[in-house]
Amino acid sequence: MTNIRDTGVIPQGDSLSGLSILLGVSGGIAAVESVKVARELRRHGADVVVLMSHSAQKIITPLALSWASASEVITDWEGEMRQLDDVDAVLVCPTTRHHMASVAQGMMDTPLLMALSAARGRKIPIMMVPSMHDNLAKDPITIDIESELKNYGMSLHWGPIIEGKRKQDNPISLVAAFCHFINKEKANRKSIVITLGATRSPIDDIRYVQNTSSGGTGWAIAEDLHRHGHDVTVVAGTTTVQAAFALPLVIQADEPDEMLRECIALSNDDIQAWVHCAAVLDYLVDEPRLGKFASQQGDWNITLKEGQKHIKELQELCENCTRIGFKLETGVKISDLVHRALAQIKNSGMTAVIANRLEDLLDTNKPRAHLIDSLGEHWALQDTADIAKAIRTLIER
Repeated sequence: MTNIRDTGVIPQGDSLSGLSILLGVSGGIAAVESVKVARELRRHGADVVVLMSHSAQKIITPLALSWASASEVITDWEGEMRQLDDVDAVLVCPTTRHHMASVAQGMMDTPLLMALSAARGRKIPIMMVPSMHDNLAKDPITIDIESELKNYGMSLHWGPIIEGKRKQDNPISLVAAFCHFINKEKANRKSIVITLGATRSPIDDIRYVQNTSSGGTGWAIAEDLHRHGHDVTVVAGTTTVQAAFALPLVIQADEPDEMLRECIALSNDDIQAWVHCAAVLDYLVDEPRLGKFASQQGDWNITLKEGQKHIKELQELCENCTRIGFKLETGVKISDLVHRALAQIKNSGMTAVIANRLEDLLDTNKPRAHLIDSLGEHWALQDTADIAKAIRTLIER
């Protein structure tokens, strides 16, 4: 297990790497969640500067946020006016209705309000996370305030309605939304489709043939691309692992033919990159029975037919797109793995293939996978994070 200092965090991504983030904490009971938010920001590479309102300090202490952010917390007016220091983005979490109105009116009677005015003047990305009773959120004046803030280029991230209150979203989902918001305007952001998970073919109405895939790698790739500002659509088969947060568009398609139909439909949109991560069945049940085949009927012979190769079927429709496939083999040498991946690239018009061997998946001493490009060059990828980063690099180039 990795040893880290008490204030340290284990990195979970690099979507905020090298960025200075001002975390503003206003009053409201949701301020108790700001410790988790600060640490989640740091897990994705941010340097966090915390600025607390006087009301927030009645709910949570500056000491707690100093520990969470690994930095000194700004709590009041000071001669250095550190709230005017240049930062890359601002997250106000939580924000109250009163605070939203003060920002919309350009008030500057607190260090946090002054910091927001300065950030707005520099056209720095600002996201606010409202937390209030639902009847306050539905007040037409609140809606007008929200509209005004959006007109100034700010983003508002509302959480779920629980017990009659608009609760603050969980830290993972909240920070993922913030990452996407501040990265989506960067160069080379793409519209991407990712297929993931296992697929199944019915034998009768309650039984099926299915291959093995948890969906974990696909979700990790989709999450990484979303955090980095890309427009991600997921076509998901059967999974045993769920996404860490809700992605903007997830289309469920458990059967291979259904998944292919969804991909063909999506190809009519302006899709710029495809990541074919799903484990698509090579053989399907030829004639599934209607209803349930009763037990104790003796042997049951099932005929399998060869299924369609999705990457081949989509080749012409995705001709000008970046396309990355996955290939799983077993009992072959690395040189043979590379050769088979290269054949898939040439036969189906792929940009690159992520290839791995079944026997390597549980061996932590071996690379998790290998990236093979159209020139036959290959690179060893040590873990899922490496796979996600390699795919993102290919898509953004």
